[in-house]
Amino acid sequence: MTMLNRPLGLSRAGIGYLLILPSLCLIGVFFLVPLCMTVWMSLHDWPLFGTSTLVGLKNYAELLHDESFWRSLLFTTKYTLIVTPALFLASFVLALLVRRPGRWSAFFRTAYFLPVVIGLSTASLLWVWLFNDQVGLFSALLMQLHVVDEPVQWFDTGTTSLLSVVWMVTWKMTGFNMVLMLVGMQAIPKDLYEAANIDGVSPWQQLRYITVPLMRQTFALALTISVIGSYLAFDQFYIMTHGGPNNGTVSIVYWIYRAAFTYTRVGYASAMSVVLLLILLLMSTLQLYLLRSDDR
Repeated sequence: MTMLNRPLGLSRAGIGYLLILPSLCLIGVFFLVPLCMTVWMSLHDWPLFGTSTLVGLKNYAELLHDESFWRSLLFTTKYTLIVTPALFLASFVLALLVRRPGRWSAFFRTAYFLPVVIGLSTASLLWVWLFNDQVGLFSALLMQLHVVDEPVQWFDTGTTSLLSVVWMVTWKMTGFNMVLMLVGMQAIPKDLYEAANIDGVSPWQQLRYITVPLMRQTFALALTISVIGSYLAFDQFYIMTHGGPNNGTVSIVYWIYRAAFTYTRVGYASAMSVVLLLILLLMSTLQLYLLRSDDR
């Protein structure tokens, strides 16, 4: 009977390996193989068309003196430091507002999450129209409210361009982080809150001493996802700002794209990709370490 429950007479360990084999194949095909290929290409002078030449670590050495690379990395870090707290705070507040079951909770949860299902490219195109100084909604609304006397040129300066992108990304991605926060809040035992209410603990003290400490792992996950997503930002800058004005909003991935497909230096772009991967690994490890649970 036991043999009948185990296909081909495999042991339990063999069945376990068989079950994870499809996942391992997917990881190998779509992650490990491209990763190894990228590292191999980074060691070559690899044009978009033509024959590649092995150059060793020359591409990595060139990165040390590439002002455009460091400028784009600095800008991406600045963007990350602005958009990540905005996403975190907005999603945490929304999760607090809709965490209790109520008449309108399901409606507002759905409403807050709806922007997430819109593709990033589509959302960027939508907000380009909203920010348009001639037919856009924002300039017209500000003029109707007599806040400004003429249409606002949202993408004429680096600061307003960056803030416009941050606004759009916050609107689009807050719902996703809200769901993560909501799951973390619902995982906290209700007995703790009931005991706190009996002891006369105020809602603010419950938030400070119960909710926030018990959500450290959720915070770590949300922050890690937000930071990685921010450092990989491309669509919003490519569509909304085109890297302007004066290349002031070129993200690191945008610069990698330009190096590969505008300047046809695929090997050099691969080297930048490897460096970016190492940076993300380091930052993610540091975040998870700092926000690790105190449970042993």
